[in-house]
Amino acid sequence: MERRPSWTEGLDEEDLGFIKRFVLASGSLKDTARIYGVSYPTVRLRLDRLIEKIKVLEGSRDAGPLEQALRAKYAEGRIDRATMKALLAAYRKEQGSLG
Repeated sequence: MERRPSWTEGLDEEDLGFIKRFVLASGSLKDTARIYGVSYPTVRLRLDRLIEKIKVLEGSRDAGPLEQALRAKYAEGRIDRATMKALLAAYRKEQGSLG
């Protein structure tokens, strides 16, 4: 069995379920919105955030698990940029003091 692409490892079951439903709806945002029972703009926002999350995961392959997780949460809109940067800075400082 082939290994899944690394970017998929950072996606949770909810993300993968959304991708599956979107593909089964032939990439139609309108049909996906109907399936989820939400508005078109809601699905568009979800897709935009998922795209950003995948870009972050692809672009941070060399980053550690904590940095990838923080960047993914930022891409999802769950934390703001200032919080992400502050947490990364604190983590890097802590790592530097341990080494």
